[in-house]
Amino acid sequence: MNELKVTFYLKKKETRADGTVPVLGRIRIGTSMVQFSAKVYIQEKLWDVKSGRVKGKSKAALNANAELDKLCVAIHSAYKDLQLKSDNVLAVDVKNAFQGIASEQDTLVKHYELLNEKFYKKVGVNRSIDTYKRYCVALNHLKNFLQKKYKVRDMAFQSLNPTFVKAFDLYLRADLKMTCNTIVNIMARLHLVIKSAMDNGLIKQDPFMDYKYLTEPLVAKCLSEKEFNLILTTPLPKDNMNLVRDVFIFSCMTGLAFSDLRNLTPKNIKQAEDGVWWIHTARKKTGTPCHIPLMELPLQLIKKYCGISDKGRLFPMLSCSKTNINLKKIAKHCEIKRCLTFHCGRHINSSYSLKTRNLQRLSA
Repeated sequence: MNELKVTFYLKKKETRADGTVPVLGRIRIGTSMVQFSAKVYIQEKLWDVKSGRVKGKSKAALNANAELDKLCVAIHSAYKDLQLKSDNVLAVDVKNAFQGIASEQDTLVKHYELLNEKFYKKVGVNRSIDTYKRYCVALNHLKNFLQKKYKVRDMAFQSLNPTFVKAFDLYLRADLKMTCNTIVNIMARLHLVIKSAMDNGLIKQDPFMDYKYLTEPLVAKCLSEKEFNLILTTPLPKDNMNLVRDVFIFSCMTGLAFSDLRNLTPKNIKQAEDGVWWIHTARKKTGTPCHIPLMELPLQLIKKYCGISDKGRLFPMLSCSKTNINLKKIAKHCEIKRCLTFHCGRHINSSYSLKTRNLQRLSA
């Protein structure tokens, strides 16, 4: 078995303005050899050629030597992991492994992208485009984390360990200030990617083995009668806020989710033999048929926006994110002290019944 040798030397021809020179590393395994940047800069006069380290006990010397020692440990660890997978390990393989830039089929981001592409092919068959978009957002968070924490665009599977998983969790929790349940969704998707890699023999040990998902109990987002009436009757200063309020009220009174309401067209509105108007549609998420009777206020809202949408839809709706932004502005304007989102419209408190005079009134 070929012995692994790691040495460091100065690249004297690239002296920087402050007089320091870069330290380069060399990995040698048998006849294979590769160089790499240690990303350490020191004064040439402080370098000890024989030991391949910085002389002295100054803070700069101690920090530089600590970084070089850390690199040595990472390189030997990567070599040991690679030996478990192959008997013929080259110097370049070790370099790529400890830097997190392995071959395409052995890297985290590449495999994640591959699984997302496979998922996209199922969109419209048995998967939702919104779920695909969430997976893409989760991948972007992972890419940003790798760049910030490790200064790399990708990472080899053999470099993953429980410390990596905990660091990513901390990044989502502390740096991005995400809620527990959002973190659970992103970490669970990453775990699926790693499980897929394990099934394909790209990684042997699950780095999630000691990881615990922290969740928060879901609190019902029911609107009270007072809150609903405030939203319904309070004059609003901007057209976008009025549009969002009208669509939100329509959702409150029909129970339709944002994606289902956005897809409504005049063809979904039918009148029964008894004169009652109905919405006939199917849930986008589950495909379950929905048949919803329309009261006077929803009918007035339909007439109000009839023919305005340029896509043949019932309402000229904003995007979900912009809708929720406007709902928060509406809540603030109405002095409602809650985080108002479109989803709240589907959870009207059933302990009260709306008065007929309120249902007949259209806000200005």
